[in-house]
Amino acid sequence: MGEKMTHVFEREGHRIYWGDTLQILADNISDASVDLIFADPPYNIGKNFNGRKDKWISDEEYREWCYRWIDLCVRKLTPTGSIYLMAATQNMPYFDIYLSKKLHILSRIVWFYDSSGVQAKKYYGSLYEPILFGIKDRKEYTFNADEVLVEAKTGAERKLIDYRKAVPSVYNTKKVPGNVWEIPRVRYRMPEYENHPTQKPIALLERIILASSNPGDVVLDPFSGTFTTSFVANKWDRRSIGIEIEEAYVKIGLRRLEIVTHYKGEELRREAKSYERPAPIQPSLLKQP
Repeated sequence: MGEKMTHVFEREGHRIYWGDTLQILADNISDASVDLIFADPPYNIGKNFNGRKDKWISDEEYREWCYRWIDLCVRKLTPTGSIYLMAATQNMPYFDIYLSKKLHILSRIVWFYDSSGVQAKKYYGSLYEPILFGIKDRKEYTFNADEVLVEAKTGAERKLIDYRKAVPSVYNTKKVPGNVWEIPRVRYRMPEYENHPTQKPIALLERIILASSNPGDVVLDPFSGTFTTSFVANKWDRRSIGIEIEEAYVKIGLRRLEIVTHYKGEELRREAKSYERPAPIQPSLLKQP
């Protein structure tokens, strides 16, 4: 799954690379230069990415490919950097063990979402995706707890009293999120939707970027897809580096980051959804006089 040629597009602290992530990580990204990495690679489950099949010859070959970019990502992190790594449930145990030998794993996160469709009929369908949160240095890393507080229902809704305190008082109304995150998947009718089979929600990336980076930090996504990572980084005054192998998705990134308005003579516009397109003109059933 390699491409020889690399193209780069850049504007005001945001860089997009079109090419193979292994090559770009090795040749174009300096070691110890990235504060936060969000890695959401192909899962090796047969998804179709604009004609490129997400399926390796064997599970072993897929994992070996992943170990290569994981090693490169670890090298690119600053000494105080963090990484969030996603994977299919069947592959995450391997990556957990592998990454644990190189970094400190602080959290094993479950991104939970509901589904209106049938997940499975002869076994229990999957309604979550796992995320590893790892750091290089246990004593010094970024975690902005106040930026990602969520409602603590015990205090906020039930108004329960904590009698263990010297002066009994209501439980806190806010807390740091636990490691089960209930965030809806991106649906077709959502404004943020882009034409991509595994788009991650803005809300997911906002929690990660706000918690584990500061304004001005560099955020890297080696499998950018719809460039939501870069989009959120830009929104919250971070710098970003996005890598993507498919030209169609690079065009999404160029548009969302407003790096260019036209590409190869084509105006970059969000693809109209089916209900936004004008209805076809129906031929009249009546004969003209």
